Amino acid sequence: MSLDLAFYALAVPGVLLTGISKGGLSGLGALTVPMLALVLPPGQAVGLMLPILCLMDLFGLWAYRKSWSRQQLGVLLAGAMVGIFFGILAFGHLNDYAVRIAIGANALVFTALQWVQPLLNRGKSAEPAPQSNPKGFFWSGVSGFASYIAHAGGPPLLMYLLPQRMEKMLLAGTTVVYFAIVNFVKLVPYLWFGQIDATNFSQALILAPLAPLGIWIGYWLTKRMDSKTFYKLSHLLLLVAGLKLTYDGLRGLGVF
Repeated sequence: MSLDLAFYALAVPGVLLTGISKGGLSGLGALTVPMLALVLPPGQAVGLMLPILCLMDLFGLWAYRKSWSRQQLGVLLAGAMVGIFFGILAFGHLNDYAVRIAIGANALVFTALQWVQPLLNRGKSAEPAPQSNPKGFFWSGVSGFASYIAHAGGPPLLMYLLPQRMEKMLLAGTTVVYFAIVNFVKLVPYLWFGQIDATNFSQALILAPLAPLGIWIGYWLTKRMDSKTFYKLSHLLLLVAGLKLTYDGLRGLGVF
């Protein structure tokens, strides 16, 4: 009973945070699997979340059906498929804690640069970064790999997209469509390798009603925030995700 209480005490806010992330405030979603991994084996936590993510994606696709960048998604999805392929090859052979540390550290460095750069460029006009197909392919590849291993593909993708300062709804919609396709592609190997079983699927069904609520909260917040606040919060969420991923990776390796 105490284990069930601990599970739902972490799972309910975790699923809501994921829904808010998919509703537009990308970055929060990377916190959910580490939270669940406190009470479940990491592999079971990852399998539990994927059906919920796919359900959320259906609501997210409807909410952002008119706000996404076709130009960006072409190269991003190509990179993601390569990343997922390498994730499949690495299944069962890769220490997921080391992956979390690498992704978390990259997110922390990126966030620090975003906050330090305006101080270094004070008095100069900082221009948005241009779209770059090689960079987009690389970072979406890292995102696809991290997404397959630990549903932690948000930080690498944001490292590429945030500097471009896309219009907030366009950025939110592009990430929603990107992860919807990525997650439905992941369903096939997850089922094949038994990462989704009867136990975690039944838990996912119990938590499923939280999916539309989280999506609605995230979409509502995104629409009502001004762009400056939206980007500040996105960077803050990326920082939190980076700290959480790094901490859990180090703790999993027994560093502390």
